Amino acid sequence: MKINSKLIIVAIFGLALLAYFALDLEQYLSLDSLKQHQESLSQWVQSHYVQALFGFFILYVAAASLSLPGATILTLLAGAIFGLGTGFVLVSFASSIGATLAMLVSRHLLRDTVQNKLGDKLSAIERGIEKDGAFYLLSLRLVPIVPFFAINLLFGLTQFKAKTFYWVSQLGMLPGTLVYVNAGTALSQLESVGDVASPSLFLSLAALAALPWVGRWINAKIQARKIYQGYDKPKQFDQNMVVIGAGAGGLVSAYIAAAVKAKVMLIEKHQMGGDCLNTGCVPSKALLAAAHSVRRAEHAKQYGVSFQSPNIDFEAVMSHVKASIRAIEPNDSPERYRSLGVEVELGEAKVIDPWRVEVNGKTITTENIVLATGGRPRMPSIEGVELAHVYNSDTIWSLERLPKHLVVYGGGPIGCELAQAFRLLGSRVTMVVQSTQLLAREEPEAAKSVETALREDGIETQLSTSIERITDDQVILDTGDALAADAVLIAIGREAIAPKNMGLDALGILDSRGAIVSNAKLQTAIPNVFVVGDAAGGP
Repeated sequence: MKINSKLIIVAIFGLALLAYFALDLEQYLSLDSLKQHQESLSQWVQSHYVQALFGFFILYVAAASLSLPGATILTLLAGAIFGLGTGFVLVSFASSIGATLAMLVSRHLLRDTVQNKLGDKLSAIERGIEKDGAFYLLSLRLVPIVPFFAINLLFGLTQFKAKTFYWVSQLGMLPGTLVYVNAGTALSQLESVGDVASPSLFLSLAALAALPWVGRWINAKIQARKIYQGYDKPKQFDQNMVVIGAGAGGLVSAYIAAAVKAKVMLIEKHQMGGDCLNTGCVPSKALLAAAHSVRRAEHAKQYGVSFQSPNIDFEAVMSHVKASIRAIEPNDSPERYRSLGVEVELGEAKVIDPWRVEVNGKTITTENIVLATGGRPRMPSIEGVELAHVYNSDTIWSLERLPKHLVVYGGGPIGCELAQAFRLLGSRVTMVVQSTQLLAREEPEAAKSVETALREDGIETQLSTSIERITDDQVILDTGDALAADAVLIAIGREAIAPKNMGLDALGILDSRGAIVSNAKLQTAIPNVFVVGDAAGGP
C-alpha cells in the first residue's frame, strides 16, 4: 500500500491546529500569562536546565515549522528564562530551522499544483529569485512586516535552495531576534508586545534592510565606472537612442522610443523591414496563402463544390509574393518612420564608443545604442553547398520555376512550412532531418502530429539523416543513398549577425564566435548598449 506523504503532512498540521485551539493554548501564549508564570518557569529551568534547553528548542522548532501563532511570545520567553546570550542562540537556530522546515513542507504540498497553474509565469519569478532571491529574503527577514509564515510559504513555491534559505533567514532575523530576546530579559517592564516594536525600531531595521541594496547599487556604479574608463562621455547628446538595423526588432525599438517622445535615430544600410518583410514572415506567409488555396480547392468536393485540378502558374505565385511585400513595404518605409518623429539614416553605421555612432560621414552622440543587426541562415560545411540550385530561406525567393523535386535540409519551423508550401504547389518534397523528430525543440507528441500532417500532404521525411554532399543533380546522404534533386533548400536554423566592420569588437561585447553577448535584459557588457531580435540570438 502506497503511503501518501502529503496527506500525512496535512493530517499533522490539522491535528496541531486542532490541539492548539481545543486545548486553548493561546491563553498561555500571551504577555500577561508569560509575566504571571515567569518566576515559576525560571525556577524550573534552573533545576532542569538541560531538559529546558532541549524542550524549548524542540517546542520553538515545532511551532515555527507548523506555522503556529506565538513566535513573538516564545522569543520573549527565551530572554526571560534563559537570559540574553543563551536565549538569543536558542531562538536564532530554532527559528531558522523551523522556517526552513516550513518552507520545505510548503514546497512538498503546493509547488506542483502552483507550477501546473502558473507554468511560465512561475518560471519568470524563479529566474528573478535565482538572481536576487537572497537579497529579497534578507530584506523581508530584516523588516518584520511580512508575516514569518508567509515568507516561508512563498519561497516554498520556488526552487530557492534550502541551504541558502536557512543561512539568509538566520542572518536576516538576527537583529530582530536580539531585540526581542533582550526585551524578554526585562519582561516585567513591558506593558504590551507593541512596546518592543516601536516606530524607531522599524525605521532602524528598514535602514538595515536597505543596506544590501544600497551596497549593490554602489557596486554597480563602481563597475560601470570601470567599464566606461577610457571613454570620453559627451556633455550633450544629439539623440536619446540610436537604433542600428531596421528589421522587426529595430523598427519596434524605434517606434516605442518615438512614442514616448524620445529623440531617436534609425540607421539601415540595406532594406527597411529587414528579414521579416523581405525574406521571412511576409513572403513565406504569402507563399503559404497560395498553397492553402490549392488545398481548399482540392477539399472543396466534401462541401459539394467541384473544381478541375488547379492550374498552378508558379511565376504568377512568385509575383503574388512580391506584390505582398510591396503592399506592406510602406508601413516600414523611411517616410513613415520620419512622420512618427524618427530620424532615419540610410547608410552603414560604425560604433565609435558607447555614446558615438558614425554614419554617412557624421558622428552622432547618443545616450543609448540598440543593436538590431539581424540574423542570417546558417549554412553547413558540406561539399556543393555553393551550387546555384542550393538555396536558403533568404535566397529561395529568387526561384523562377517550380522545382520538380525539392530536398529540404532541416526540420525546424522554416523547413516545415516551406516544405508544405512547395508540396501543395506541385513539387515533390523530401525532408532530410538530422534529429530524431521534426521541430526538435517541441514536445514529441506535437512533432509527431506535424510529421503526420506533412506525410498526409505527400512529403517524404528521412529522420536521423545528414547530407554528406550535393552534386549538380543529386543529394548524397550519410546513409549512402542518393536523392535526385533539381533544388535544395538549406533550413537548419539562423544565426546572429555581428558585422565585423562595425566597431563592436573594440567594445568588448562579442564572444569568441563573434556573436553579441547580452543578459536577460538584452544589455551587453556596456550597460547603455542593447541588442534585440535575431542579433540577440532570437526574437
